[in-house]
Amino acid sequence: MNILLAEDDVRLGKIMTHLLKKEFHLVDWVTSGKEAYDNARIYNYDVIILDWMLPGESGLSVCKRLREKEIQSGILFVTAKDANEDIITGLDSGADDYIVKPFEFNELSARIRAICRRKEKPVEELITIKDFSLNLNTHECKRNGYIIDLTKKEYQLLELLMRNANQVLTREILFEKLWGYDSEVSDNALDALVKLVRKKVDVPDKPSLIQNVRGIGYKVRNSNV
Repeated sequence: MNILLAEDDVRLGKIMTHLLKKEFHLVDWVTSGKEAYDNARIYNYDVIILDWMLPGESGLSVCKRLREKEIQSGILFVTAKDANEDIITGLDSGADDYIVKPFEFNELSARIRAICRRKEKPVEELITIKDFSLNLNTHECKRNGYIIDLTKKEYQLLELLMRNANQVLTREILFEKLWGYDSEVSDNALDALVKLVRKKVDVPDKPSLIQNVRGIGYKVRNSNV
């Protein structure tokens, strides 16, 4: 699942990002209202998690503006504002759900799943390119009907590339989404990860599923696979 997290508390943001990624979600974490609004307009998120009290522009304002632009992503407020009138205001602004801090992560996870079930357009369950498929619910990867065992990072890389099969993802974007902008992982970690995935998913005498676009990044080869 592709999630946007807007949380200006750095400690909480890091914890939430880590836990969401452990559940195989793709997470973009931003710390201001402007970043939240801009990202939500550009990228197609399944769920947007909004803190109410964001710097620059409040989460409430962001939510209202996104609904005015007919952004259909599920929106979940995560906030310390627990008054009944605040909850009503948040939901009336266009949010799908509302959770009060502090909270248990398993409750957050359950609310995310519930939002996706309620959406008019269900979250895409299966991405298929030729004889290769990726199930976004079970995290099962298959080629020619055979299951391929992937680590969490290998799966996340493939999901990123297959969700964006018609475009090149830059090294910077891939690195940030997989490890985070403040990660201390070395620059060659991405190339090493791609090499491991290719070893598992590629078929002899056929072009690699993952195509290197020199000097830019990687993309999924959606023909002759």
